[in-house]
Amino acid sequence: MSKKITPPNGIVYSTDPTFRPETDDSPSQELLPPEKQPLRMKLDTKHRSGKAVTLIEGFQGPDDELEKLGKQLKTYCGTGGSVKDRQIIIQGDQRAKVLEWFKKKGFAKIKN
Repeated sequence: MSKKITPPNGIVYSTDPTFRPETDDSPSQELLPPEKQPLRMKLDTKHRSGKAVTLIEGFQGPDDELEKLGKQLKTYCGTGGSVKDRQIIIQGDQRAKVLEWFKKKGFAKIKN
């Protein structure tokens, strides 16, 4: 057994009598239904060596749902991408495919 076991919160010892470890009590973001999601889609080439990516912003909901949505979009478009800073990034100019997919899934408020 390793002797370098650290507690999960990273605190080993504190001499401060008023110290309370930080807890993650942040309220979870509420997932809006698809027809009320205020999504924005745009084509971006900044800081990407001139390569185009499709950005989807404005998703209201927990991070795991955002990750799931990003994965579904990447699979549908057949390209790579990622989810960073509450944005879904799809490689290439996939605006038509993404818009079609959102319409099929019931997302009504999509701005270009």
